[in-house]
Amino acid sequence: MTQTGSAWRMERDSDDIVWLTADKPGTSTNVLSSHVLRDLDEWLDRIATPAPRGVVVLSAKKSGFVAGADIKEFTGITSAEGGYRLIHAGQRVFDRLEALPCPTVAAIHGFALGGGLELALACRYRVAAGDERLALGFPEVQLGIHPGFGGTVRSVRLIGVRQAMEMMLTGKSVRADKALRAGLVDRLVPESELRSAARQIILDPPPPQRPSLTERALSWPLVRAFVQRSLVAKVAQKARREHYPAPYAIIDLWTRYGAHGAIAFEAEARSIAALFTTETARNLIRVFMLQDRLKGLGGKGAQPVERVHVVGAGVMGGDIAAWSALRGLTVTLQDRELALIEPALTRARELFEKRLRDPAKVEAATARLTADVAGAGAAQADVVIEAIFESLDAKRELYAALEPRMKPQAILATNTSSIVLESLAERLARPERLTGLHFFNPVAQMQLIEIIHTAATDPAVIQTMLAFTRRLDKLPVPCRSGPGFIVNRVLMPYLHEAMHAAQQGVPNNVIDEAAVAFGMPIGPIELADVVGLDVAAHVGEIIAHELGRPAPNLTRLRELIALGKLGRKSGAGFYLWKDGRPVKPAASADPPPRDLVDRLILVLVNECAACLREQIVEDADFIDAAIIFGTGFAPFRGGPLAYARGRGVAAVVERLEELAARYGARFQPDSGWALVAGAGGDRPPEM
Repeated sequence: MTQTGSAWRMERDSDDIVWLTADKPGTSTNVLSSHVLRDLDEWLDRIATPAPRGVVVLSAKKSGFVAGADIKEFTGITSAEGGYRLIHAGQRVFDRLEALPCPTVAAIHGFALGGGLELALACRYRVAAGDERLALGFPEVQLGIHPGFGGTVRSVRLIGVRQAMEMMLTGKSVRADKALRAGLVDRLVPESELRSAARQIILDPPPPQRPSLTERALSWPLVRAFVQRSLVAKVAQKARREHYPAPYAIIDLWTRYGAHGAIAFEAEARSIAALFTTETARNLIRVFMLQDRLKGLGGKGAQPVERVHVVGAGVMGGDIAAWSALRGLTVTLQDRELALIEPALTRARELFEKRLRDPAKVEAATARLTADVAGAGAAQADVVIEAIFESLDAKRELYAALEPRMKPQAILATNTSSIVLESLAERLARPERLTGLHFFNPVAQMQLIEIIHTAATDPAVIQTMLAFTRRLDKLPVPCRSGPGFIVNRVLMPYLHEAMHAAQQGVPNNVIDEAAVAFGMPIGPIELADVVGLDVAAHVGEIIAHELGRPAPNLTRLRELIALGKLGRKSGAGFYLWKDGRPVKPAASADPPPRDLVDRLILVLVNECAACLREQIVEDADFIDAAIIFGTGFAPFRGGPLAYARGRGVAAVVERLEELAARYGARFQPDSGWALVAGAGGDRPPEM
């Protein structure tokens, strides 16, 4: 039985089993919009009388079960009461499903995430396709909220507080074997047997899953306070309550109600409704939408890429080659001699074993990556990626040898972090087929790739690189060629300002603590050591020269480089490094110097305004996305320009002028601030 425009269809078979299939029109993925939930509510009316022998909830989408709530609807929530009405309506539908007087089974393939997993938990049983695609999780905490359709309650009741909290507090998905061990699913079967497994459970229902007595005991009132302290301590190691309130709210809900009674569901709805109105949730939802926008850039119509040739087997080149092979591409890796390539092949094997686990798939990925000292692979490659050291002359010399051997339609991509493409392209026969493909270190972890182009770059080349980046499961940001492009251009003033502060006597750890307290993943002094002080100095000099600015006067940096103290890679820089970690003194009890946070952050934000003015990227959102995904800039603040608009553009400009008067012209507000204000609907300041 179907209903025109409905997201569900119902079939009642000869065994009196109802098959309720989610199939949201016009999409490749099921999401639980208000419309979808209202449709489900109407179908439950039809199912309830007379009650069938059982109900199976499944998905018609090839991609998976249900991805969760419709995030776009969250952006329209303007008050806690409005958020509560949205959530309470969903809770009521799931409560009706749970209350059906017959066995109910969720038949899951692919993913069941967020509200999708909560839908499955409202069923009495769950069967799942036990393949590598299966992913069950609660990613809501990454949006600054928590499960709201009963997930904070039903998950604890089903699998116990420890495993439920791990899923909710981290936002990480669990795979097939772990889901079965945890009791999150009752059976794993091949996808072709999902329907028969669901039918079998309804015809012969087993006892429903329950956590062990030990797990149930952890939710007893006298025990919860002890568990709470442990949970809070673990969360506090990674997130501050004032920055990310959602994980603390999850713990608070359980501590107060123990996942018991109707009041626990009501408290969950009120809690998530309050979180919807926080700046953190609004900004993290914005970041999610930015990520979605970047994913949408890799559209159709691009030139197919199957073979990649990488020149330069150092850390970056080797890891780019490994990641490309992991993602199914055929890759050749070139360097001057085999001894320089072998360490990259060893790292690649480690990556494959960690990510793929299946020995056959590891061997297949290993076979896709081959050493190529002679560079023969360049002639067959669809994309040739240059990842040698930052020298204009060296890169030009390499291109002179590479370009004549490449296919006419092949693309030459450079991983340069600072050299403008116009200079690199000067001696090429086909400059329109040169692009920048700037990865970030470590390649396996960093999501962003800057796609660099000039006015002469063939638009088809840009489109192919966007699609190629998505093939690599990375986030592309198209970026006009310019000194340092976007991420390094913005990052260098931030690093250099930290070094100015250190040179003026502010302790390194105090500088880093101030940045982390603002929300940065690590402090700028530690980051400079990780990047390499020689690299930071060299890239900074190139960018300053190209922008026509004086090089920063950082005598302490030059002294450390002269002593061979280059940071983590040499064992010492601003910090002494042991076992890959900086040795730092205990955290300071004193507050940081009054101007320190603004010095670090506003010099970075001011450079973002300059990039917007120069149209280095398409719009302000792309700048925020690039800096969040390329540097880890505090996601809960929504990006540097979103942060500035939230603070007030006029107030930021005034503060920059104060800092310029006190510390020098490097803080002089850029004329691009009028554009920043316009992009956010704020009144442009007088410049």
